[in-house]
Amino acid sequence: MADHAFVTLATNDSYVKGALVLGSSLRKHHTTKKLAVLITPQVSDSMRKVLDKVYDDVREVDVLDSEDTAHLALMERPELGVTLTKLHCWALTEYTKCVFMDADTMVVSNVDELFEREELSAAPDPGWPDCFNSGVFVYQPSTETYNQLLQLATEKGSFDGGDQGLLNSFFNTWSTKDIHKHLPFIYNLSSISIYSYLPAFKAFGANAKVVHFLGKVKPWNYTYDSKTQTVKGDGHDQTLIHPEFLNLWWDIYTSRILSLLTEHGVVKEASYGLKALSGLVCSLAFSCRFCREEEVTEAVSQMSLAAAAPPPPPPSLSSEERRERWEQGQVDYMGEDSYENIKKKLDTYLQ
Repeated sequence: MADHAFVTLATNDSYVKGALVLGSSLRKHHTTKKLAVLITPQVSDSMRKVLDKVYDDVREVDVLDSEDTAHLALMERPELGVTLTKLHCWALTEYTKCVFMDADTMVVSNVDELFEREELSAAPDPGWPDCFNSGVFVYQPSTETYNQLLQLATEKGSFDGGDQGLLNSFFNTWSTKDIHKHLPFIYNLSSISIYSYLPAFKAFGANAKVVHFLGKVKPWNYTYDSKTQTVKGDGHDQTLIHPEFLNLWWDIYTSRILSLLTEHGVVKEASYGLKALSGLVCSLAFSCRFCREEEVTEAVSQMSLAAAAPPPPPPSLSSEERRERWEQGQVDYMGEDSYENIKKKLDTYLQ
């Protein structure tokens, strides 16, 4: 139906990559629904043009940030405050029914049947008892609901500082009232939680319809070797995301998205790997809000820092001093912030 739409959100250029793969995966599996994406002013003009190639409706919205550092700190995910921007999806009243999907999701088969569900239909969150995961949900756009959500966010906030806590507070009968609003986990399969429910995954994983790349490390944070057509990452990275889904994400990215990015000058010759890597590590190691929008591309795989002779070791810096230098772009690539040390930092974080 023309008044049905899949909706996603991209708050920066990195998440646009995810949105592009999501949209392309929906197209690949022959959805008959419209595709809409909400973007914030932080998305570059060139990325907006690429989104226009994949999505029917590209709409800029204001950033809604909880700035709730206390609750966000509990999850060690300060970047999730801006996820409240997702609430704008209820303002898309030209559509009678929508399915919202986070930009870090990907469909592996047609999921148009989700539109047969009612608001608010979602899958249980594997780590939150009696709560749904807000990465995939069926909803009905409504000005009244939109205003009520904004009011709740203003008056009471969110128990996790992000959209999931707020939405679970608003739709607080989801866990008990109507089992038909509980989506099977195949519609929101966590790519990083497979180890915790491996027997269920072996029994039902082949029927997965939507993969959700939860966690700080996203598919676009990995590196892709175009010569071997393989995704690279250290041993701990590879255990975070099931390799089958990770390779599938990169297959869509390289076959359907990369040419669009090149066409619009977003991806040039592989010459900015250092900048990309600094954005990733700053986001992971320091939760730096200034750098988390840095792009991490396949160019990282072409770096060869180990070949350069290291300079004399610099004086030891405190964490605050190092963070300050990262935010100012003063990164000691050949010393404390060398590629090897960065890998060690990621190992420690991932453990």
